[in-house]
Amino acid sequence: MANGGGGGGGSSGGGGDGGGGSGLRMSSNIHANHLSLDASSSSSSSSSSSSSSSSSSSSVHEPKMDALIIPVTMEVPCDSRGQRMWWAFLASSMVTFFGGLFIILLWRTLKYLWTVCCHCGGKTKEAQKINNGSSQADGTLKPVDEKEEVVAAEVGWMTSVKDWAGVMISAQTLTGRVLVVLVFALSIGALVIYFIDSSNPIESCQNFYKDFTLQIDMAFNVFFLLYFGLRFIAANDKLWFWLEVNSVVDFFTVPPVFVSVYLNRSWLGLRFLRALRLIQFSEILQFLNILKTSNSIKLVNLLSIFISTWLTAAGFIHLVENSGDPWENFQNNQALTYWECVYLLMVTMSTVGYGDVYAKTTLGRLFMVFFILGGLAMFASYVPEIIELIGNRKKYGGSYSAVSGRKHIVVCGHITLESVSNFLKDFLHKDRDDVNVEIVFLHNISPNLELEALFKRHFTQVEFYQGSVLNPHDLARVKIESADACLILANKYCADPDAEDASNIMRVISIKNYHPKIRIITQMLQYHNKAHLLNIPSWNWKEGDDAICLAELKLGFIAQSCLAQGLSTMLANLFSMRSFIKIEEDTWQKYYLEGVSNEMYTEYLSSAFVGLSFPTVCELCFVKLKLLMIAIEYKSANRESRSRKRILINPGNHLKIQEGTLGFFIASDAKEVKRAFFYCKACHDDVTDPKRIKKCGCRRLEDEQPPTLSPKKKQRNGGMRNSPNSSPKLMRHDPLLIPGNDQIDNMDSNVKKYDSTGMFHWCAPKEIEKVILTRSEAAMTVLSGHVVVCIFGDVSSALIGLRNLVMPLRASNFHYHELKHIVFVGSIEYLKREWETLHNFPKVSILPGTPLSRADLRAVNINLCDMCVILSANQNNIDDTSLQDKECILASLNIKSMQFDDSIGVLQANSQGFTPPGMDRSSPDNSPVHGMLRQPSITTGVNIPIITELAKPGKLPLVSVNQEKNSGTHILMITELVNDTNVQFLDQDDDDDPDTELYLTQPFACGTAFAVSVLDSLMSATYFNDNILTLIRTLVTGGATPELEALIAEENALRGGYSTPQTLANRDRCRVAQLALLDGPFADLGDGGCYGDLFCKALKTYNMLCFGIYRLRDAHLSTPSQCTKRYVITNPPYEFELVPTDLIFCLMQFDHNAGQSRASLSHSSHSSQSSSKKSSSVHSIPSTANRPNRPKSRESRDKQNATRMTRMGQAEKKWFTDEPDNAYPRNIQTKPMSTHMANQINQYKSTSSLIPPIREVEDEC
Repeated sequence: MANGGGGGGGSSGGGGDGGGGSGLRMSSNIHANHLSLDASSSSSSSSSSSSSSSSSSSSVHEPKMDALIIPVTMEVPCDSRGQRMWWAFLASSMVTFFGGLFIILLWRTLKYLWTVCCHCGGKTKEAQKINNGSSQADGTLKPVDEKEEVVAAEVGWMTSVKDWAGVMISAQTLTGRVLVVLVFALSIGALVIYFIDSSNPIESCQNFYKDFTLQIDMAFNVFFLLYFGLRFIAANDKLWFWLEVNSVVDFFTVPPVFVSVYLNRSWLGLRFLRALRLIQFSEILQFLNILKTSNSIKLVNLLSIFISTWLTAAGFIHLVENSGDPWENFQNNQALTYWECVYLLMVTMSTVGYGDVYAKTTLGRLFMVFFILGGLAMFASYVPEIIELIGNRKKYGGSYSAVSGRKHIVVCGHITLESVSNFLKDFLHKDRDDVNVEIVFLHNISPNLELEALFKRHFTQVEFYQGSVLNPHDLARVKIESADACLILANKYCADPDAEDASNIMRVISIKNYHPKIRIITQMLQYHNKAHLLNIPSWNWKEGDDAICLAELKLGFIAQSCLAQGLSTMLANLFSMRSFIKIEEDTWQKYYLEGVSNEMYTEYLSSAFVGLSFPTVCELCFVKLKLLMIAIEYKSANRESRSRKRILINPGNHLKIQEGTLGFFIASDAKEVKRAFFYCKACHDDVTDPKRIKKCGCRRLEDEQPPTLSPKKKQRNGGMRNSPNSSPKLMRHDPLLIPGNDQIDNMDSNVKKYDSTGMFHWCAPKEIEKVILTRSEAAMTVLSGHVVVCIFGDVSSALIGLRNLVMPLRASNFHYHELKHIVFVGSIEYLKREWETLHNFPKVSILPGTPLSRADLRAVNINLCDMCVILSANQNNIDDTSLQDKECILASLNIKSMQFDDSIGVLQANSQGFTPPGMDRSSPDNSPVHGMLRQPSITTGVNIPIITELAKPGKLPLVSVNQEKNSGTHILMITELVNDTNVQFLDQDDDDDPDTELYLTQPFACGTAFAVSVLDSLMSATYFNDNILTLIRTLVTGGATPELEALIAEENALRGGYSTPQTLANRDRCRVAQLALLDGPFADLGDGGCYGDLFCKALKTYNMLCFGIYRLRDAHLSTPSQCTKRYVITNPPYEFELVPTDLIFCLMQFDHNAGQSRASLSHSSHSSQSSSKKSSSVHSIPSTANRPNRPKSRESRDKQNATRMTRMGQAEKKWFTDEPDNAYPRNIQTKPMSTHMANQINQYKSTSSLIPPIREVEDEC
């Protein structure tokens, strides 16, 4: 008979076709004994079996008798008659189970009876104890106490053993965890042995000393027996422990192993119950901290229960089908392998039932009936839930695998298509030297299809994982501990900036708590929230942690544009990576795009520059290396200095370059900057092509030497001795620092003019009522050369942070008389909320009103201001994004449509893009200005620079305005955009495509548009070089330092300080200005001269560092043009040709002599001291400190005005009112200005105002 392959031969003694699963016929040559199976053979008595053999032989067929055998060899001392002993194995398990159960129940019964019997006696003894205790007050109950102590000692001993056993089997200790895991592993091992033995007969004779699997199984079960004892000792309720599933598994698996050793035979039996141990698989994984999430625990629980039930049921079917029914004398068995039974159970649970395998025994069929009920229910409930858990598994829920030799950064926060695309475009730009960094994005929301496609396009350098940085498990997944940095992006369009900042601060706290040493670069929306970062103990800006405050930088850029129009565009292009776009046509885009390709880089200077002054090195780099160096990182050797490293922007000729000095360069490629590091005077002195300046043999020898010098050598090179900001003993040796100058005059111990750091002008706190101007008061005050800030906001609006706008305009490197008066026009309720941060700044006034009111705008003389800033605090409070910019757009159009009478004729000439008044070489009425003739009687708002803040493309209908000069259509504007697409609403005469990138549009190139999105580039720029952010903040904020931020975080206001040599030394720093080429010492270079000659002359003579040009848009045309728009040219080449109307961006030194005489305001070559005093008195804003005496002061002011008007003559002026219909003129009396008066108003626009009369510095080249 063929082998059924399923096993279980010994127990299926009947069935000729089954052969008990063994199919082995035992003949006489192998000494096999045939055993007939009849009704009497089932008896255990050998006598009854032999007496009934004759009667039963007739009823049993011979083939079946041949099959019902037990394989026996001569080496195995087995039963000579082949009698089956399955009952002995089963009886051992039953006796153990029921015997132990009987003992437990008997013990409980006896204990209960003992308690009941002793209940009455116990009450009597208790009463006696109480009586004895009450009668003996002196404490004679010591014998009773001694008995209690003995009982307590006995209980303590039993409890300690029980606790020891509990610790041994618990997973709370290392020993317990090891023991639990070991028991589970051995249980799985025993199950594997069962799988192996399932291919053998159900019952067979085996020699324990030669059966390897039986020996291993015996060792496992001995361990299980010991573990069972520990569990029994630790159990609180022995009865429930005896009935546990794990205990039942041990009862039916451990005793049969010892019986098999005694009988030298094996019975497969109920060893399949070891599969029930799989139910504890999830617990084991939790002990090992592998499973941590609820979904994973639930998934493993469902799988373990389903698989363990499936395998256990398959084992039972395998046993009964290969053995047969006992009442049928085991004749109806069939040969099935264990895995065929597994297959049978699966098709049964799934209700498929192919019928190829089925149960033939009655026990098997009866079991299948009940199993179908439970198995079907389990299959119908468990399988869909398992599939759902697997299907809901996060697509991006894996872990990052770090690549050896490659750094990675983690980017989190506001992850959207826009923020990610802007970040990747700048971070992975081809102009960067070597970006061997992998970017790992972590966000709790899965990406949409567009963002997913973006990740796939950059799959070699970008990975995305779904999770939160607030979860330490997710931080471990992205390997935050090995990351080079973590970057946090902010949502610039959120409705609640403070809540967004709070979220990012919590992200920083979570990351720093997980790994304090990680470098973090985060974006912040509000400046005052930066103070909370200082509360984090592990936050350290000295180690690279940086917070990029968007409000601080945005308003700082706008403030600098009030001083130098177009600077915001130039700086934005410098820290943004732009590819060079070549244009052959001679258009303004050609020169603009050549400058756009420049970026800011840092590189260490070659030792060939050591000992040279900064202007000398700067000129050498520009002329020979074609590099523009604007700053250096100065290392101070002063131990008392709070910060040994400082960034000095154009420090001047007093400072000598040290060994290992880091330079800040403007160049188009990182490879070009390497020239400053490789330059060797011996090898490259005669090289004319800068591309040939590469690493030479001298450089290789220098690389082997230490890059820094000893402190003594540093002093010899002048690095320490000439530091401008280190200490009073180390003041710069400048010819302007002479006794009796402005610094000595400012050293007044009783007056606080500057803040405690000396970086900003300061005044005592003022009440807001003292700075409020009514419309009539503002109209009577002749405001000119001021800054008008129009604010849209209310009580519920988010604060903009106007302090960041005012601080750069109150920098201490301006003299007091050079400060522009700032007038805020807006809701008084909103300005009261901002006033707490503004009340320490001088020359600030408030006009309650609305920027949409022309009467308010005329009252503040908006046509005479140097800049008009329009900001809105209501950008993100409107659900309809198309209307978020309506206020700013309407205010801009309102100012453009205003008309102004020309009672100050010279202002028109002086207002054409900051053109100095000294250009009037012939007639003040006929001189051409930038290709446009002045009108004798009409002036416009053309040169009122307007900074407008927008949020979203409003898509409002553009208002058609008059293009004549008497309207405001030529007003220069710098518009702050939150969304780049709004640039299409700024100019009506441009031809920019709405889909054009912002930096390619005309408004941005002309400096009339600034988008907050360009600040996103600072994230990647700061990561690659943290000094870039420091340099930008130094240029933009007017001198904000980490020490100042810590002070503001402590008091939320600037603290006044007395003038000391230390604080006054901080004033000695450069600032950004614009030079006109129409007059002054550079007038000869304005007409056809080379930019390189201008660069060298300004640097040698005045220590001025030029870095760009602000040119008229149509300056390249041969025909005159009336267009006054200008565009920015960054770092033009040496041979670039200049035109007379160019304005030059430069970094000028602090002028000490300018503050010696407050009355000396002469900034023109033909102005006089006496007239400046008069004009200064006329155009100064009256003090508003004495508010109670306002009527009297107004009366006296009217008398003074009447006297001046009588002396200067009366003139009629046409004024336009604010009625909605056609505006009509009315006649008012005004004071006409002289040309000299206008020069005083626009003092900063003249070249001579920027260049003090100092002697030329000797050339060091």
